[in-house]
Amino acid sequence: MAFFGAIQDYSRKRGDANSAKVDFVELFFDLVFVFAITQISHLLLHDLSLKGLVESALLLLAVWWVWVYTMWCTNWLDPATPPVRTMLFVLMLAGLVLSTSIPTAFEARGLVFACAFVFMQLGRSVFMVWVLRHHNRANYRNYLRITIWLAVSGSFWIAGGFAEPEYRLVFWAIALGIEVVGPALGFWAFGLGASSTGEWDVDGEYMAERAALFVIIALGESILVSGATFADQEWNFISFSAFLTTFVASVAMWLVYFNVGQSAGHHKIAATDDPGRIARMAYTYVHVLLVAGIIVVAVSDELILAHPTGHSDAATIWTSIGGTALYLVGNLLFKFYIAGRPPLSHMIGLGLCVILAFFAGGLSPLVLGSLTTGILIIVTIWEYFGQVKADSPVHH
Repeated sequence: MAFFGAIQDYSRKRGDANSAKVDFVELFFDLVFVFAITQISHLLLHDLSLKGLVESALLLLAVWWVWVYTMWCTNWLDPATPPVRTMLFVLMLAGLVLSTSIPTAFEARGLVFACAFVFMQLGRSVFMVWVLRHHNRANYRNYLRITIWLAVSGSFWIAGGFAEPEYRLVFWAIALGIEVVGPALGFWAFGLGASSTGEWDVDGEYMAERAALFVIIALGESILVSGATFADQEWNFISFSAFLTTFVASVAMWLVYFNVGQSAGHHKIAATDDPGRIARMAYTYVHVLLVAGIIVVAVSDELILAHPTGHSDAATIWTSIGGTALYLVGNLLFKFYIAGRPPLSHMIGLGLCVILAFFAGGLSPLVLGSLTTGILIIVTIWEYFGQVKADSPVHH
């Protein structure tokens, strides 16, 4: 009996004060993804062509999908129990293999990346089937569907690993497309039907906290990159100004997300009757745009720190302005989904990014970075005082 399904119930206990608490082993698990994000940012930094951008974007989506699927699992399972904790440790080891293969995933280690990815995705799903079979019938059927979808996508991942590098992107794009579309279609499977978000029994507070922690991981990686680059430079007024600019940009990005959006999202998903619907859109799909924006800005930080003076080249311009705009778009979509209306501050910020792009080529990287940082500060201040005004008694 134990072979076909866990006898003991390893589910999270719901309803008490600590039910949404993130366990230490989950934070330990997240360390692997600090390394993965660093690898992706370095990959993009070393190849700022369109090809490098597409490959980095695909690998980021793959890494995000591994993490977010695990977040959904630990939403239901208690990570303090030995089997779940062991599962996370095994995933950590596979995640390290995955992360170390990122720089050459489209070269010599494509099969290593694909095997590690499929092992994590499919292995975790099979574990969930075993854990849930006798204790959560609806979710058990959900994970049967997910396992089928991941088995199909896994075949394309492995085929891409065997394929020549010039064809690998096609196979992996199909594989990733299958995994991305799956949740939107409720993982429909022949004979099993589709899952509904109402069946997913999501702990909204937990999901909001886990997603916020991943944003902090990404921001932390950008700070580490800036600090390491600055430490190797000759310290003078210019280099310190560039370092200060990149640090303030990280702080401003933190404020754009955490000042209003994170708490609003937390309250929204905790209060709704269908948290699975919000978790699927706001925290599974939209949040990857935030992480992507942070990574691109981190790359621009390295470029600014390395060459703060002179005219900005194309790579510095598109990473600095494009990364800032991408981060604002992610926040705008997140807050639009949560509040039902796009924040004016973010639309103004995106407009300023467009204006800046017209004359960015005549600016030094340091000035360009200072202006994009200034845009983030403007957005933060505008949104904060707008929220204070909306919450004041006069407006109620």
